[in-house]
Parts: sequence; structure tokens; C-alpha cells
Amino acid sequence: MDTDALIDLYDTLLLDLDGVVYLGRDAVPGAPEALRRAAERGVRLAYVTNNASRTPGAIAQHLSALGAPATPDDVVTSAQAAARLVAERVAPGAAVLVVGGMGLRTALRAHGLRPVSTALDSPVAVVQGIAPDLSYGLLAEGTLAVREGALFVAANADSTMPTGRGEFPGNGAMVRVIATATGVEPIVAGKPEPPLHRESMLRTGSRRPLVVGDRLDTDIEGATNAGVDSLLVLTGVANALDVLTAAPGHRPTYVADDLSALHRPYPVVRRARDGWTCDGWTARWQEGALALEGGGEPLDGLRAASAATWEAAGEGRADEDAVKAALDSAFSPAG
Repeated sequence: MDTDALIDLYDTLLLDLDGVVYLGRDAVPGAPEALRRAAERGVRLAYVTNNASRTPGAIAQHLSALGAPATPDDVVTSAQAAARLVAERVAPGAAVLVVGGMGLRTALRAHGLRPVSTALDSPVAVVQGIAPDLSYGLLAEGTLAVREGALFVAANADSTMPTGRGEFPGNGAMVRVIATATGVEPIVAGKPEPPLHRESMLRTGSRRPLVVGDRLDTDIEGATNAGVDSLLVLTGVANALDVLTAAPGHRPTYVADDLSALHRPYPVVRRARDGWTCDGWTARWQEGALALEGGGEPLDGLRAASAATWEAAGEGRADEDAVKAALDSAFSPAG
């Protein structure tokens, strides 16, 4: 890319939140400013989150307080995707047992469904999402309902979620309680499964979206499943070693330190006679291992190394030991 900023190639940013825009209650440094600049350029911002605990209004309020431009209509949650998924399968007004927070209840009501909290109400479906006050009692009620034949839907299957204090258990970890107790696996609405991306496209009408996330197994895989471009930022879960050892479906189109990269031309990674190059770095695969030489911005070294490693790995995954020595000798892994 010669002169255009990366953002000029897209009409909509489908942004993950945790680990991309904020960590816990605090903004990722520089993220609000980068998003304001994007909005000023006429790019649509859609905040697409697997977190189903809060309503779009609460999330938009949080974002606005951090300085990021956001209204409730800009927020797309896995709760909304889960509610649409259920509504398409059950009768209007049906009872749905909510093992989660207000975000799920609000989304279900928006689709004309009736949230309940006990299996005694004979719910036709159970929808589970993360909530800070999730109780054993609700998990038990959900278990009883699923055993009685209720449809089991999970807002997402994230095993962890990033916070300012580190990674906490995510909804995927909590879903295992009901799944293990009943032997029934849930239908998953959130990333990387198609329902949340479908919800995002329905709500934004985007033609050239860029998915932005910090997780390879949800954000980037979701973009791959949808056939759209993706940007991985190293402000959350994934680090440089994760990128190099990524499976084919987890390989992002772009890698950047943070959202500020949206407003710069993306460095070109070129195929050279002796490997792959990117702004002063050369990476090649030799004798079963990655060799990385040169200097400059460490991230450009990662970009060159990714091209060489992914080419060598093909449809498989590179071995950590085969790439780690080169990373350690050239620069400390990001993240």
C-alpha cells in the first residue's frame, strides 16, 4: 500500500471490545483517539462483542465515557445474536430461561420472547452468557431445563476474557457446567460462529468491513469464516508467538500493535529470492526453523516472519520451538 492509510480500504470497522478498545473499565491507550479519527473519516464503527452481560446502552455509555464515539445502535452483542437465533426457532412470546445478565434479557425481550429464571416455567430454550453474579442456582435451573428438552444456546464459547487484572474465566468455561451435567452441547451464537457476524452485517449494512480483534480463535477465525479481512492488535490476548504458530483459519490479514495502525499505510511484505522482507527485516525458513535477520520496527520483523512461517507450515501449524529461538534472538515477543 503506497499512500493510503489502512482504514481507507474499508467502510466499516467491526471492533471487538475487551482487549481492543478497553481492558476492564479502562481504555486501551490511544484507542479512543484512533476511533474518533476513524469516525471523522466517515468510517462506520460497530462494536461487536462476545460479552453478553451488558446491554448495548450500557456498553455505549462506557465507551462514550472513555472518549470513543458510540451510541447503542453502534453496539452488536452476542446476546443479540443469541436472541435472534432463538427467536427464529421458537414461537413468539415463548419462555426462555436466562443463565446470565441483563444484556441477554433485554435482547430476548426485543425479539418478543419472555425471559424467565426457573425451569418451573417450562422454558423452550436456555440461553447462557457471562455475568459477574452468575449463581449456582441459575446453573442448576438451566441444567434441569436442558435435561427436559429445552434448546441450549450459548452467547459465546470464550474460555477466558481479558481484564485489567489478567484473564478471568469466560462464558465458554461456565457453559461446561451445564454441558457436562446434561451431555448436551450448546449452539454457539458468538464469534467465531456465523450468527454474530450475520447480526453485525444485518445491523450495519457493511460492504467492505474490517474485523478488528485481539483473539485468534474468535475474532480472526470469525473473520475467516465470513470471508472478510481482519486486523489483529496485540493489546489483548494474542502475542507474537501465537501469530507465528497460528492455524490457517487463525491467520490475520494484518497485525499491529494497536488501533493507531489504522491511520498509517500498512507496510508491504514482499516475497524475495531468499525469503520474505518487510522494512529492513528478512525472514526465511531453513533447516526446519525460522531465521530472522535485520532491524527496525520489531513488528515489521513479525510481519516478515509470519509470511515465511505460514508459507512453510502450509495447512498445518508451525512448531513453537522452530520459531521461538528466532523471535528471542531478534526481539522480545509482543504482548
